[in-house]
Amino acid sequence: MATFNGEKYIKEQINSILIQLEIDDELIISDDGSTDNTLEIIMELDDNRIKIFQNNNIHGYAHNFENALIHTSGDYIFFSDQDDVWLPNKVERMLPYLQHDNFVISDAYITNDNLEFKGRLSSWRRYKKGYLQNLFKSIYAGCTCAFTKRIKDYALPFPSTKHIQHDNWIGLLCELKFNVVYLDEPLILYRRHQNNTSGAGSKSSKTLPFMIKYRTVLFFETLVRFLKKETTD
Repeated sequence: MATFNGEKYIKEQINSILIQLEIDDELIISDDGSTDNTLEIIMELDDNRIKIFQNNNIHGYAHNFENALIHTSGDYIFFSDQDDVWLPNKVERMLPYLQHDNFVISDAYITNDNLEFKGRLSSWRRYKKGYLQNLFKSIYAGCTCAFTKRIKDYALPFPSTKHIQHDNWIGLLCELKFNVVYLDEPLILYRRHQNNTSGAGSKSSKTLPFMIKYRTVLFFETLVRFLKKETTD
């Protein structure tokens, strides 16, 4: 989980996660310098499975997730935003697909800040398998993703540029090297509010030149990583 000034929703989200974890599991939280009560709320939960790390990378929120990812020690990894709510069967439904090196994504219920239903993520954009398809129209939403340690090791380190999002980066690498599994089942309440950093589930405000540059950089960086790994593995 990556956090930044998330005091309003963080407790509800963490509680929805912890109830699904085993005693030996961990919740890795990377905080990007919160100035509100986010860290105090987390520490008040007093759960030994929670481990907090500070993010010192200046390249944006995707690298806050990278910092969390670096500190994970488990075989199976779930990305989580700070303001959503996991449905009670999320881990149970996704875990069987993680017995192999799969990148697993699910549908989600889109809600407002009060968790009132507004639709499904799949109504905004439905996943279609393939590298080029997802380079131009990605459905990857980090908060719906889970993957294995082998995929983590393949994806780290992230490119230093701030233009690459963590979910697109890992998802596209998996289209090239591993396997992407899509579950047509909502497994989280995906909360949309004015302070969201992710644009999934809403119309993009990015300009055309930015989108062209973003996809060009993403194309170059993923192919470089893939070719480099293929020659060294």
